[in-house]
Amino acid sequence: MKKKVTVYAEGMLFINLIWYAIHVIFQTRIIPNPIRVYRSFYLFFKEAMLLHISISLCRIFAGVIIALLLGSLIGYKMAVSDIWNKILNPLVFLTYPIPKTALLPIIMTIFGLGGASKIILITMIIIFQIIITVRDSVTRIDKECIYNVRSMGASQRQILYHVIIPDIIPGILTGLRVTIGTALSILFFCEAYGTSWGMGYYILDAWTRIDYISMYKGILVLSVVGIALFSSIDILEQKIVKWR
Repeated sequence: MKKKVTVYAEGMLFINLIWYAIHVIFQTRIIPNPIRVYRSFYLFFKEAMLLHISISLCRIFAGVIIALLLGSLIGYKMAVSDIWNKILNPLVFLTYPIPKTALLPIIMTIFGLGGASKIILITMIIIFQIIITVRDSVTRIDKECIYNVRSMGASQRQILYHVIIPDIIPGILTGLRVTIGTALSILFFCEAYGTSWGMGYYILDAWTRIDYISMYKGILVLSVVGIALFSSIDILEQKIVKWR
């Protein structure tokens, strides 16, 4: 963990040095002095930044939880049932390549401009990765292992909790790492429409007001949120997947 903190710190230092160098070279308002941006954080509470962050996080967490529950169920059904696999497999692989942002107008038309449409879009981005990961993980489980556990008197529920779930958790966490960055990007895009709260709205609002200090501050905060979410998945994996 300390090694990762060091890597993050070195990366932030390197990025800030490049940022400062670009500011000095070009001397333009579009690229402000990073020191001025960091000094502006004293307005953190005055600008209700915590509320913007909280609303964005709620949307992400809601989308992730829904995607985990539905994606795990669908992926499991596809793995253990040939009928479900024949029904759902073409649907999954036909819809997976479709850019989900292209569906935003349809989703907003059906579900409105509020938080529901944003959560649904995040869910749609994450759920396919979960479905494919769970299906492939369950399919790869050694059948002999399941037969041996069943011969020892284990019920289907015990097999699920003690064999299948421990085997698919690492794959799910890896899938979340891949999709969480995409989810943040899409959230930023979604929060440009039909809302006055969230980090995406905060950044774009600052941009339209030509308030570059606040814009960069919002970008920094959103970046820290992304790093925190990514690190949380690492910590969760260390706590849950202790055998790896």
